[in-house]
Amino acid sequence: MEKFMFSVLIIGLATFVMPWVSILSKKAGISYSIFYLLAGILIYSVFPEFLPSPLPSQNSTAILHLTELIVIISLMGVGIKIDLPFSFKTWSFPLRLVFIAMPLCIIVAVLFGYYLLGLNLAAAILLGASLAPTDPVLASEVQVGPPNEPDNSFPKFILTSEAGINDGMAFPFTWLAITVGLINIKGETTLLQWFSYHFIYQIIGGIVLGFILGKGAGYLVFDFSKKNKILERLDGFLAISLTLLVYGITEALHGYGFIAVFVCALTFRHYEKKHKYHNSIHSFTGQVEKIFVAVLLLLLGGAIAQGILDFLTWEMMIFTFSYLLLIRPISAYLSLLGTDLHFWEKLIVVFFGIRGIGSLFYLSFALNEVAFDSENELWSLVTFSIAMSILIHGLTVSPAIRYLKKKSDTSN
Repeated sequence: MEKFMFSVLIIGLATFVMPWVSILSKKAGISYSIFYLLAGILIYSVFPEFLPSPLPSQNSTAILHLTELIVIISLMGVGIKIDLPFSFKTWSFPLRLVFIAMPLCIIVAVLFGYYLLGLNLAAAILLGASLAPTDPVLASEVQVGPPNEPDNSFPKFILTSEAGINDGMAFPFTWLAITVGLINIKGETTLLQWFSYHFIYQIIGGIVLGFILGKGAGYLVFDFSKKNKILERLDGFLAISLTLLVYGITEALHGYGFIAVFVCALTFRHYEKKHKYHNSIHSFTGQVEKIFVAVLLLLLGGAIAQGILDFLTWEMMIFTFSYLLLIRPISAYLSLLGTDLHFWEKLIVVFFGIRGIGSLFYLSFALNEVAFDSENELWSLVTFSIAMSILIHGLTVSPAIRYLKKKSDTSN
């Protein structure tokens, strides 16, 4: 059988069984991501000759754009389901995680990478930037539910909004790694240029364009459609169209598309917060996202089976577990000092800093921009970190959420 046809068969099977896998994962108390990761390892171990190579060295562009597409669709879904409107007081918790905990994690990762793992400065910065964002895709179990769901807890809001914000805010640090790499190779750019353009202009551009486009979409869908009944019947696929449109416009104007998509989704949601159309959008984006995630997890498992971890060392393994179990939790806990969160709520928030699709994208993006030393080592390390995050957080998420709900019920 041709590789394409066999791939179609596997994708069809993987997405067809998704409802049953979701039910099984809930009963077993295990994230569905684990099942698909293991399935990818098994399939590529048994049928490698019938499937396309999952290794980044052979399909770097495809992996870059697949991860890019998954993240922007997920960011639209995340923004749509956040009930709490933006205010600096309410959102101070995720903002602390993004502007205090995330830079702390990056700094510590850079130090580990440079002094312990023997990476050069550019590669060490890229390691920190790649592992910086928490994942809005694989972290669905610890995020808020559908729009206007009554039992959404505050820790879930914090984790959801953090994932929405930091998937865009990690971009300047990825560009910092690229900038340092370019300085070392050609000396054609400067840190001042990085700060003024990649840090200031592109962040502000993403926020402004996301807000304007979100307001415009809200007007067309909720105000204009009331006056023109021809637009009353709207389907959930509009969310995908809006995602691509906002991302494309923002990137064309050199803003950060990830930031714009999330801000647009949040603005659109709160243009008319209680409208039932948000549930259609949330449902549709969730279904599309799951299809892509299933495919990517199979490829991730396949990459593991095909040797992407061959360059992994004991020092890298020590760093990975230190990062997941110590560096992220301690940095996040320090960022939340002085807040009125209960201790058990803080533990939930600081522990579930799940690494995932965003890390793959940022690493792919940087390696497509400039040549880095230790490219194979970076792929091994980031892939291992994601796999361990999927296993550790995927096995603990259900007990943690049950404990969270029990504590919430007790306090009420």
